[in-house]
Amino acid sequence: MIDHFGINCGDLATSAAFYDATLATLGFARVMDVEVAIGYGPPGKPDFWISAQPPEGPASGPNREVHIAFQAASADAVRAFFDAAVALGAEVLHEPRLWPEYHPGYYGAFVRDPDGNNVEAVCHAGA
Repeated sequence: MIDHFGINCGDLATSAAFYDATLATLGFARVMDVEVAIGYGPPGKPDFWISAQPPEGPASGPNREVHIAFQAASADAVRAFFDAAVALGAEVLHEPRLWPEYHPGYYGAFVRDPDGNNVEAVCHAGA
């Protein structure tokens, strides 16, 4: 059900140093770094992400947004998730598309849920 999740950090460098050290004790490591976000997990599978906190908007302040990505069986399922969310009035963050910067075949769509969280549906088999 859950593919990965992420949190926003007030100081990304400090949080990265914290998670680099603490997650290593559990056998996990930094497996992807895209400058504004860092993914941790087993080799090749960043399950937990930390991101730089934006200066304003729903992701800022003491009650920062959470990012949750749900596994989708196909690109069609990603599009169905997106269409259902938009029909319910969800704010569109990113329409369904390939995200090659994450890895080849990463197909996802992002919306904001009614509480301001960044919710994604993702398929790893491409479009």
